[in-house]
Amino acid sequence: MKKQEAKWRNQSRKVVRLRMDAGFFFERAVRSLDKQNYPKALKYFRLAVEKEPDNPINHCNLAGILSEMGRFEESNEVLETVLNEIDPELHECFFYMANNAANMDDFELAEEYLITYLEKDPDGEFAEEAEEMLQMLAYELGRPPRRPERVDRPEWFVKHDTARKHLEEGRFVLATQLLEELVEAHPDFLAARNNLALAYYYTGQFQQAVDTIHQVLETDPGNLHALCNLAVLYQHLGREPERDRLVDVLKKLVPTHVEHLYKLATTLGILGEHEAAYEAFHRLLLMDSQPEPSLYHYLAAASMNTGRWRKAQKYWSIAAEMDPDSPVPKYYLGLLKESRLERQELPLISYHYQLPFHEQAKSSEDQANPVPEQFRVNPLVRSSFYWALQHGDKETKQQILQLLGWMADEEVEQILRQFLLSPDHEDELKKTALMILYQMGAKGPYHVRMGGAEHVISGEQLAKQASEIQVWRQVLECCFGHMKGCYSEALLQDAQILWTTFLTQKQKELPTVRKVEGWAAALEYVIAKLHGQGRTQTEVAEKYGVSPSTVGRHARQMEQTCALSRHFKEISTRSTE
Repeated sequence: MKKQEAKWRNQSRKVVRLRMDAGFFFERAVRSLDKQNYPKALKYFRLAVEKEPDNPINHCNLAGILSEMGRFEESNEVLETVLNEIDPELHECFFYMANNAANMDDFELAEEYLITYLEKDPDGEFAEEAEEMLQMLAYELGRPPRRPERVDRPEWFVKHDTARKHLEEGRFVLATQLLEELVEAHPDFLAARNNLALAYYYTGQFQQAVDTIHQVLETDPGNLHALCNLAVLYQHLGREPERDRLVDVLKKLVPTHVEHLYKLATTLGILGEHEAAYEAFHRLLLMDSQPEPSLYHYLAAASMNTGRWRKAQKYWSIAAEMDPDSPVPKYYLGLLKESRLERQELPLISYHYQLPFHEQAKSSEDQANPVPEQFRVNPLVRSSFYWALQHGDKETKQQILQLLGWMADEEVEQILRQFLLSPDHEDELKKTALMILYQMGAKGPYHVRMGGAEHVISGEQLAKQASEIQVWRQVLECCFGHMKGCYSEALLQDAQILWTTFLTQKQKELPTVRKVEGWAAALEYVIAKLHGQGRTQTEVAEKYGVSPSTVGRHARQMEQTCALSRHFKEISTRSTE
């Protein structure tokens, strides 16, 4: 008897207790919906509401299943409870109530709900569907459609919308300025703080990003956007224990709002938690009534990253059918087919709905431009440039300055002006940045901190310098003109970097350019030699119409620059292996 009791006690210790919280019942409800068992799903949604009666999303889920079951009046009663007692700002409830009213053929009531929704949230998630529904109801009622009264949005709302657009398009400096102003004027505006943290992250200001996220979490410890952003930051900074603790928290979350679930799913993918990301994206597909092609790409990427090849093929095929003009699903379908034929393992697939960077570069039409148009408008590329300009070594910064010069827009101008005033950068690099600003057409005077003091340099001073180096630019243009079509983009880019590095190192004793073609020929000769594409000095000299001795003399000076440059040392090593 005692042995049996001891055995029972040992077994009881192994029992895993289920966490019977709202998330548990939500998961059970979703599984029941997958099996089209609506009564059981209704039961579980009711239990979720009982567990978290103050969570409006639980009530909306309950209203949704009641609507699916044709119990429209009960559904609207639940939604009215949300608006009257739980969250009056959850305006989408009016849209859901309009759908229920229309299903009960009460078109005038449905119209009233839609007008209320559009007046309270003119840019809401369902604004476009609400406008279309008003047209349909007007047809049923036999009269012109009613229009909502447009209420001017507050200035802070417009400012935040503008800042968010700047973030999406890679104008991080402009976004930072607007968001800092917003946060100072409205300290409780958490969405602005979250976006400000992202702006700091994209521009390489990691500690400011962490501090800003902590400010959000002090006010709202469960803020999903802040938790997700902080986990990504910790991963980037190599703070693995903190990152792992946050990942454990994120995996237990079960957002029921589509936007929140998108944020969680993409974050899990970025963090390398591909199985959890797959489950979250799959849940999104069930929740989203009109999924975008990008969602099918996310699912395909998560499928590939978890070894589900057939599902990946299925989802990319759907994306290709939905978005026939996009090269993304077609590229990955081709990659999948090729890897399966050759029985090769694919690397991890990016969750971004775009071609990989090397493919974007390959498809660039302008081979002489080291920054393809896709890169110029890609916020991820821009953020990597800004980070390298702030944290890279001297040579990397020199290369990034040249690339930013090719991009040459308002955002780049702001970055370069900040660069000139920072005490953390070498005077030599600031001279390069000054000249790039001038060549971009940025208006003077230019404020720059050099030699421990701030100087103001006029446009006339830079104009004089610019006239002196115009001939050096002609060397590069002449070289590009002869190399274009004969060499890859990588070699063209290296030619520009070599010439810029050469001029930078020779600033105190700049070479006299008597004949542009002689220096251009030497530049092509050295670059071809570095990349193992042997050209004799005589061949190159004939191509440019100069003497071989001129090519040799100038080439020797450039090769000394290569010997001092880490970038070209690495190229030279690779070409001789």
